[in-house]
Amino acid sequence: MELPVVNHKDYVAKIGDDHKFPINKFGELAKYLINKKIVKKFHKPYPCSFETLNRAHSKNYINNIKNKTLDENGVKKIGFPLVDSVVQRSLVATGGTVLASKLALNYGIACNTAGGSHHANYDEGAGYCVFNDVAVAAHYLLDRGLANRMLIVDLDVHQGNGNSEIFKDNKHVFTFSMHSKTNYPAKKSISDLDIELQDNLEDDAYIKTLKLYLNKLNNENFDFVFYIAGVDIHFNDRLGKLKISDEGIKKRDELVIENFSSKRIPICGVLGGGYNKDFNKLVELHSLLHQSCAKLI
Repeated sequence: MELPVVNHKDYVAKIGDDHKFPINKFGELAKYLINKKIVKKFHKPYPCSFETLNRAHSKNYINNIKNKTLDENGVKKIGFPLVDSVVQRSLVATGGTVLASKLALNYGIACNTAGGSHHANYDEGAGYCVFNDVAVAAHYLLDRGLANRMLIVDLDVHQGNGNSEIFKDNKHVFTFSMHSKTNYPAKKSISDLDIELQDNLEDDAYIKTLKLYLNKLNNENFDFVFYIAGVDIHFNDRLGKLKISDEGIKKRDELVIENFSSKRIPICGVLGGGYNKDFNKLVELHSLLHQSCAKLI
């Protein structure tokens, strides 16, 4: 059986070649997964519906994005120009995580080739995140009774403040964020479990810390896991402050995925951040999530 992976050509928006955000990584990752025979064919998502978005975001905010009427400050906070292709990308990538979560229920494990937009809050976007795809997908599963006690494992170098804010009063979703203490956002929110890491942390200490907290999380009774596999923890990342190697990221992904897969808890993997100084390396690092998942299907 092949790992179900979700992708869409619209994941690549037109934001300008000189933009800081490496938007082309989504298209190149898809090519890489096909060329390396990790995937033969992708599952194609539809744009997320207004109703589904509305469980995690306000009507006003959704309309302002769809109609491109968000004020200048709101657009600046997101960091993308609010053009048609960005709106379409945000809707389709969110739909992609919803689809990947449904595939994870059917297959035990599934991935999106985008997602992990964890800075987007109920009524605003931030930090290159327009809609919070994981929060939207979590609500989708909860509303339909497809999961009852969910865990978000967020290992992006930046805190998943949007998830912790959206789910702060929700007993059905447990938010776990292990991130750089001194990195964005400057003002951290409060997750159910936050682990703040010191600058320049290396592989051994990182993996040891992760193992410790995974063991604690294993005492809880979760029936679904979202894994945000940000590769901005890499030593050569432009926005990271940690010193994790290629091998460290590979170990991390395998550790998380095997931990939950061995307990037969469905797991949905999404990309998270990655801003490596070497673009080809960035694509390769993002593919480690899919490679680790493919081994277990």
